[in-house]
Amino acid sequence: MSPCLHRRTLVVAALCAAAGTLHAQANWPAKPVKIVVPYAAGGPADITAREIAQKLATTTGQAFVVENQGGAMGIPSLMAVSRSEPDGHTLWMPALGNAVLQPLLSKQGGADHLARLQPVGMVTTSAHVLVVSAKLPVRNVQELVDYARANPGQLSFASAGVGGTAHLGAELFKSLSKTEVIHVPYKGTAPAISDLASGRVGAMFSSLPSLQAAIDKGRVRLVAATSASTSPATRSLPLMSAVLPGFDYTSWYAMYVPLKTPPAVVERISALLQQTLKDPELARRIEAHGMEPLPTGPQEVGVWVRRDQQKWGEVIRSANISLD
Repeated sequence: MSPCLHRRTLVVAALCAAAGTLHAQANWPAKPVKIVVPYAAGGPADITAREIAQKLATTTGQAFVVENQGGAMGIPSLMAVSRSEPDGHTLWMPALGNAVLQPLLSKQGGADHLARLQPVGMVTTSAHVLVVSAKLPVRNVQELVDYARANPGQLSFASAGVGGTAHLGAELFKSLSKTEVIHVPYKGTAPAISDLASGRVGAMFSSLPSLQAAIDKGRVRLVAATSASTSPATRSLPLMSAVLPGFDYTSWYAMYVPLKTPPAVVERISALLQQTLKDPELARRIEAHGMEPLPTGPQEVGVWVRRDQQKWGEVIRSANISLD
């Protein structure tokens, strides 16, 4: 082949590849898109996913359907998405617990299925809050630390289950405050809050929306936030780190697609997701639930995952926590 003909062949190939990329971008979504949420309907993840789905449907003219697959720390939903067609029409919206904690806590934690997914972008981040039972004589973090030190083994922290962020937050409190506290796991957030309100347990870390009703009724007392926040719901709260330096964590949601999804489609989904999260009205609605929109690309998801793998991996190993 002559050099001239070879150059023309390369140019044609490059143009065809570029045309294919543009077609893939322009053609997504070609059918209804499913957003799989590993939580039951009605919670923060579900609310956020439905807000995003509605906005994306308006933007693209295609239907976006939220499918709730709760239970088992999100493994069933993870397996379903990892086995789905890699065409960008099935998305997974996990939380920190699903994407980071579960694989750290269990050999059956879905790491093999996670390896078959790739990130699209972050969705939201949110500080958790520390609350105590109104029956506990505590109104701030220092008083809680003092109470725990004066009553070793008497202060109990509720959680929605072993290995979740509420449990790990209690372990972090225990480590940094050098106190002896008891972890009381429940099968879900609702029974944990019920016992907290009744005084059967003393304290709890959780997302603010889950606790708001009990706070409004005066049955639990809002004490502090686990991290600085711009959300109107939590930005004015005292920080845990003011009393316990190094106590800082947030929860988050991100979006994933199957690994073999074409790069052009991943790029388009990421761009549309970021555009959606930057919408002021959508941001306002999300922030009303104590969360902050976090429009980023795929690379930033990796940064958050690695940071939390290190942070929580140390806590899990130190406290010898396992789900196996």
